[in-house]
Order: sequence, then structure tokens, then C-alpha cells
Amino acid sequence: MPINDQLHSCLRLPTFFAPLREMHSRRLLFSQRRKVIPKSQRKPKPGAHLRDIFRRAKIENMLEQEPARETPVQWAKVIDHTRCIGCHACTTACKSENVVPIGVTRTYVKHVDVGVFPQVRRAHQVTRCNQCAHAPCVTACPTTAMFKRADGIVDFDKSICIGCKACMAACPYDAIFINPEDHSAEKCNFCAHRIDVGLEPACVVVCPTQAILIGDLNDLSSYVGQIINREAVNVRRPEKETLPKLFYKGAHQATLDPLAARRPEAGLFMWSEQQQSPEHVVSGNPTYNNSSAAALLSYDVAHSIPWDWRVSLYTWTKGIAAGVYLVAALLVLAGFLRADSLLWMWVTPVVSGAFLGITGLLLIWDLEHPARFYMIFTRPQWRSWLVKGAFIIAGYSAVLALHFIAAFAESKSLQGRLMIPGIPLSILTAIYTAYLFAQAKARDLWQNPLLPPHLLVQTLLLGSAVILMSEIWFEAPRRNFVDEMPPIVFATLVILAITSLIHLLMIWGEVSLTHSTAHARVAIWEMIRGRYKGSFWIGLLLSIAGGVLPALALVGFVSTSIGVGGAPLALIGLMLFEHAYVQAGQSVPLA
Repeated sequence: MPINDQLHSCLRLPTFFAPLREMHSRRLLFSQRRKVIPKSQRKPKPGAHLRDIFRRAKIENMLEQEPARETPVQWAKVIDHTRCIGCHACTTACKSENVVPIGVTRTYVKHVDVGVFPQVRRAHQVTRCNQCAHAPCVTACPTTAMFKRADGIVDFDKSICIGCKACMAACPYDAIFINPEDHSAEKCNFCAHRIDVGLEPACVVVCPTQAILIGDLNDLSSYVGQIINREAVNVRRPEKETLPKLFYKGAHQATLDPLAARRPEAGLFMWSEQQQSPEHVVSGNPTYNNSSAAALLSYDVAHSIPWDWRVSLYTWTKGIAAGVYLVAALLVLAGFLRADSLLWMWVTPVVSGAFLGITGLLLIWDLEHPARFYMIFTRPQWRSWLVKGAFIIAGYSAVLALHFIAAFAESKSLQGRLMIPGIPLSILTAIYTAYLFAQAKARDLWQNPLLPPHLLVQTLLLGSAVILMSEIWFEAPRRNFVDEMPPIVFATLVILAITSLIHLLMIWGEVSLTHSTAHARVAIWEMIRGRYKGSFWIGLLLSIAGGVLPALALVGFVSTSIGVGGAPLALIGLMLFEHAYVQAGQSVPLA
């Protein structure tokens, strides 16, 4: 039986389709009877050659008249919230298309209840990567794992991601996460694999109300171009100057501003409770809503804090590593410390090198891919301060190693000459973290122009405290500190007292002055009254004691040994403050 008859018998079409079946059979029979002549043997019809010539000339004329494109394609996205019904179809389609694991999302829909019953409405906001023209994640990435394509799409390469989470700290929209399965940074990339083959992103295809639109931002005749240039649209956090290419039409301010809606009592969100742990940020404003309208966050997802206690501890160990050498070198230059002393020749390179090694181990431990840390040196992205800091630390390590070798060779002249690069490198090691934190545009608390000098003051404080304790440890059996105060002890007590005072004054200014943004204010609230208040206040009290005791010893109210006892208090107090400061800067909701 022929294949067509088999199909007809299998389908068993009703009698209503009998005329159509008969017509199809006649066409099939006619095609079987017609003799097929090969194309090479067919005779051309009269005038066919002339028609081909005119047709080709017409096509060439049309191609010449089409203007050449002067600007490249720049993909942009418009989310029309006058059409969005909050169905979460885009979230589901994105997870299916990109195989996103459970617990993390590239895109999701946030719900905010605006008003007071019965005058209340539920506003939606679709949250995802904003495809910024000036993407801070691209600048902060040390290995170009985050990169911007020629068509404006911000994409990622997991094969060279080291998992440093600098991109997460830099993103003002909290759109980047670490994939729990492959431990690499991930986000919405505009479904670049579909764009490259001429398809629309999965969320655009699945949206039932056509609320998600994409188009060329440079093509003013496109529908997206018309909406952006002629209608009222908004972007999120324009003050960050990232020039996002994700535009919202008809979105409520209570959804665009992550601090506009207050956090629900006891963390009870619609359908679920958010994770509350040191590793997560709970959504919503914890103090009061930042909107004139009554707004309550009813549904959102929790976000991870990028840098945990290891980064907080790294700032402390790095300060000791830089401060011990810096303070010791200054004491040698000022004549308070002999160039042939045990403290300068051996203790300084050993203690500084040991804490610098601990700093490196903490940084590598914090990476999601520790085995790839070498990529910072083999494929550096020089705009990243993570790369600049790595090379600064490498140069400082070389100086400490040469200083240690010179101690073996008993070469005081070499150790003296090493101070020329050593002092600048120790200062850079101390303060480069301020520029690294400043690259994290999402964290308003860290956007402080006084952070570099504050870190330098902390380094001098830590260095003087460690040197003071080392001097007492090695010289106590040979000297009576009750009856006399050696010049080296006097100088380090002065440095410790003065730097402690400056440190406390800078903290006072940080917490008491009016803050430029609501995000910085919420971060300060979390530090002094919220989840990190214990570390902050205990650290502050210990820092006060660590500065007061050396000052009292200098004026003779207490003995030298009691004044030296302020050194460990100052060290512990600064460590607790650093933890509160680093973590509070990351505890503000951004999405």
C-alpha cells in the first residue's frame, strides 16, 4: 500500500473531509502521471533571458539604495508593567532554558503591596541583570570572566571564573549569584545563545501578555526604540551611572527602589519565609519604608552576602603585615630603633611575612575555585583592583623576602636600601583595599573618600601594637620596664595612642554625620543597632581601652606594663570593628 494511503487509513478522517481527500488524491495522481524533465534539459521560454537581466538589475538597485548601518546593534529590553500580571512565567522559562539550579534565579518577579486596605493594590517588578553600558561587574572582574560583547550584552565565561565574588559586590542590582553546582558566577545574559541564532530570549517568547520586549537601542524605528525615546520609562538606581539598558514602563516607585517597601514583621513573606543567616540579606527596609505611599514587601527572594568573615579577617591580617614593617622602618629612620637590633633585622620580616602569608591563604580560601587563583597573574584584567592588589602584595612579599635574606647575610646596608621600595609598598598594601571596596558600587557605605587614610591609620595602629608587644616579649628579661621607659617603647606608645584617637574620631564621624544615601544609612543602622551591633560595640570599647591605657602610661598615671597591656585590646577591638564594618556594608537589600 502506498504511503499516502497508509496515512489516510491511519488517520481515518471523517466524511466531512472526503472532498478534501479526493482533491488531494487527484493532485497526487496528476503529479505521478506528469513527466518530469531535468532542469538542465528544459528549453528557455521566449524573453526569459531578458527577464533575468532586469530582475538582477532591480535587486542590485534595491541593495544600493539601502543605507549602510553606521552604528552597531545595542540590545535593550523594555518591561511593560502596565501589562505584567506577575505570573512568574519568565522565571520558569529562564530556569528551563538555562538549567538554573533550585535556590538561585537569573530573573524573578517581586511583589509589593501598595496602600492600606481597602485602598490597596499589588505592584510587580521583574528583576534581572540590567545589561549596563558601564557595567561595574566587568570592571571589577580580575580575569575578564565577566565581559561586555560588541552588541552590548554583558556575558560571562565560566571556564575562567575564579569565584572571587567581586562582580557580586560590584553589581548595584544584586543580579549576580554563584551557581551552587559549578561554583561560578552567573546571571541573565539576554539568552545570548538564542540571540546569536536569531531567536528571542526565552522570557520574551513565553510572556503571555507581551510585557517583555527586546530590540536595538540604536534603531529608532524599532518598537523598543520608540518606547524608550517617546514614552515615560524608568531605570533602577540611575545615580550609580551604570547606564542600564533595562527600561521599565509603568513600574511603581515602591518596586524599583529596594528600600521603598518595609520588611514584613517576623520575616513572613507571601508563600514563604526568607533565609535569615549571616550569609544572606533579607529583603525590604528593616527600619522604615522609604516611600510616601504605604508599601509592604510581600514577595521577594533572599540574596547572598558576597564576602564573609574571611574577607573581614583579611583586612586585619593585611594591616598587621603592612603595619609592622612600616612602623619599624619609620622608627629606624627616626633613630628610636637600631638598624642592627633583633626587632628590625629578624622580627619585622618574620612577623610581616607570616601575616602576609595568612592574608594570602584567607583570600585563596574565600575563592569558589581556589585552584584557579593563578589566573589573576596569567590573565589579569588591569582595571580590577583585585589584580592591582595582588601585584602590590607580590611586590611587598619580595621586599620582605629580600629583607629576611639580608638578615642572614648580616647586610644592614641592603636592609636600609630595601626601605626605598618597602615603605611605599607597605603603604599601598595597607590602602589598596579602599579602592577595591570603592569598586563595589553596590555598597554605599564603602564609597567613602576618607577610607584610604582611615586604613592607613589602622595599619599604623596595628603595627605599633604588634611591635610594642614584640619589644616587651624579647627585651623584658633584660630590662626593668617598671623603673624606666626605653625610647622604642615610648615611641610605639605614642603612635598607638595617637592612631587610636584618630581611629575613634573617624568612627564617630562615620556614624554621627548625615549620610548621603539611604543605603549608607541602613548599613550604619545594621552596624550599630542591627545584626552586627555586638561586634561593633565590643570592638569600640576595646579600641577605647587600647588607646587610653598607652596615653595614661605616657603621662605617668599608670605603669609602662599596664600601658603596654592596651596593645592586645587595641588589636582585638580593631578586628571586631573590621568585621562589623565589612559585613554591614553588604547587608543592605539591593533588589
